Amino acid sequence: MKIRTLRKSLLIAAVGLASLPALADEGERIEDRLDARGDRIENRLDRRGDRIDERLDRRGDRVDERLDQRGDRVDQRLDARGDRIDQRLDRRSERAEANGYDRAAERLDRKGDRIDNRLDRRGDRIDDRLDRRGDRIDNRLDRRGDRIDNRLDRKGERIDNRLDRRGERINRRR
Repeated sequence: MKIRTLRKSLLIAAVGLASLPALADEGERIEDRLDARGDRIENRLDRRGDRIDERLDRRGDRVDERLDQRGDRVDQRLDARGDRIDQRLDRRSERAEANGYDRAAERLDRKGDRIDNRLDRRGDRIDDRLDRRGDRIDNRLDRRGDRIDNRLDRKGERIDNRLDRRGERINRRR
């Protein structure tokens, strides 16, 4: 009986030794699959990050365009209003000068210049405000994009770490 048990043990050992290369091959295939899966996940995360960056850039560009358009409309309105005021003052100044009221004509001219300056300063302040608002929006979008990129990077690292640990466990089993 002892010989029979010994034969079985030797047979089991021989079969086990013969299957070690098969186990090693299987471990390598599993490790290759895990690496490929990790690469696919990493590529998906990169593409997702790129799409998010593109969306944020497009949104920022649209906001910049809208702010520029608003600024242009405000400038046009202020210019039109200034032109109308200048024309009125010029007509009154011409009438005053034609009627011999030179001082009144000079005052009207100075008043027109002051109004032009005020309108210019107001337009500049509005442009500055719109520029600052656009900069704040751009900065917010940039920060949001950075946070999303960081999250995606961390997520990718966690997935890579998990896959590495799985591969290590598989290698230890071999």
